[in-house]
Amino acid sequence: MNANDGESEHQDVSAAQVEVDGERLTIADVVAVARFGATVALSPSALAGIERSRGLVEEIVARGDTIYGVNTGFGDLSTVSIPADQLSDLQHNLLRSHSAGVGPPLPRDVVRAMLLLRANALAKGNSGVRPVLIERLIDLLNAGVTPVVPAQGSVGASGDLAPLAHLSLVLFGEGFATLGDETEPLPGAEALRQAGLEPLDLTAKEGLALINGTQLMTAIGALALHDAELLLETAEVAAATSLEALRGTDTPFDAGIQAVRPHPGQTRVAGRLRALLAGSEILASHRDRAVDPRVQDPYSLRCTPQVLGASSDALGYVRRVLEIELNSATDNPLCFPIDPSERTASDYGRVLSGGNFHGQPVALAMDFLKIAVAEIASISERRTYLMLDPARSGLPSFLSPAAGVQSGYMIAQYTAAALVSENKTLAHPASVDSIPTSAGMEDHVSMGPIAARGAASIIANTARVLAIELLCGVQGVEQRHPLRAGRGVAEASERLRALIPPLTADRVLSPDIERIADLVRAGEFRLSEYGA
Repeated sequence: MNANDGESEHQDVSAAQVEVDGERLTIADVVAVARFGATVALSPSALAGIERSRGLVEEIVARGDTIYGVNTGFGDLSTVSIPADQLSDLQHNLLRSHSAGVGPPLPRDVVRAMLLLRANALAKGNSGVRPVLIERLIDLLNAGVTPVVPAQGSVGASGDLAPLAHLSLVLFGEGFATLGDETEPLPGAEALRQAGLEPLDLTAKEGLALINGTQLMTAIGALALHDAELLLETAEVAAATSLEALRGTDTPFDAGIQAVRPHPGQTRVAGRLRALLAGSEILASHRDRAVDPRVQDPYSLRCTPQVLGASSDALGYVRRVLEIELNSATDNPLCFPIDPSERTASDYGRVLSGGNFHGQPVALAMDFLKIAVAEIASISERRTYLMLDPARSGLPSFLSPAAGVQSGYMIAQYTAAALVSENKTLAHPASVDSIPTSAGMEDHVSMGPIAARGAASIIANTARVLAIELLCGVQGVEQRHPLRAGRGVAEASERLRALIPPLTADRVLSPDIERIADLVRAGEFRLSEYGA
């Protein structure tokens, strides 16, 4: 969902096939391949550019010119020249030596996204690899071969080196991988054998091209953004439900108020809230001062458009960064072959060393994503708190059917508070940190993978916080019967009650929270038909 136009890509994530050409990959494509098993193909339109770039590398090798990463060592070893007969060993050893990651393995969807993104970056035609290398990455995806990649070890500059090295080992039959939906790792060679694939020997520059890039942080980021956009739309539904439960007012959502402070996200969220609340008898009852003398609601209700709208605009910024990064060449050096019609016998083009592997654009965006989603959880927990306080809500204490003997949703709010507090710690920016590596050659790094993993954790926490708010909100709305809620809130209540019964006596709440959180993550409470 682009925060500036209100349109969502989420309906397209189950596309049957995705073509990679280095130019047109979308976040919806990433989700379709990573989570829904869409097949992948190399676009025929990309082949000419890939082959020209490869021809430039082969010309350099034949001439014996010294080019970083083609016939030199790496990092601070770039001054060491490598003989032509050792160039293949150089590439294989690069992947072995850089496979120094640690920690738990990355989730399957993240690794599949990494494979797709690396194939797409190489297909752009600036990396100097053979077409067969890209095709083999695609083969792994289509055959369900998922390399085992440790989550920790990348500092996010000179590329996501360690994770991408682990990802690439399987190409030549080393490392480990899982097959299909199995979770037990197999040796890389065995995984290839069972999938009917042959190991691939790497040639000049190909090992470096595989690991110089931002595909770990971008893969996590693309999936996290998709999930965050679902959370944002769910948060609007949860906020509307809580407003009904608390018998608040919809006056702050008036279009005129938004028009004089026309941030796109604020305007869109206010419009969504008006649509979700349309037809509410509960809110209409608030307008009778004899029934309810309150003039204003607390900020967590009144300022929902301003808070969620700011997060919406932040997600729009993150989307723009990621859409650029998905289709960028992020390795080093990069190949710029001359068009065949202009080529001479002595000049095939240029190979340039630069810094496109530096993850700072993505790192900053991931830190922004962390803050934006943490705020969604923060304001959600405050609304839950209000619903459980009878002095504020006019509802039974802790929404308990027998307060005192029974505690109702008391501790569910504690859980939400704990998750929100954890989010505050995770939201600390990773991108402001840097530790020099490679004997000082790589003296400033982005820490983008840490920011991206933090964003994914915050999103998981926030899904649970919203689940708790929805559980309490629906319970509260039911206390307002026979008054009817708005049409959108009524539909959300029906969806929740189809799975979770009302709280009529104390019970173990964890299964309820986790079940609704799973549905929140799946977008079941988005209610996009109630558009602004």
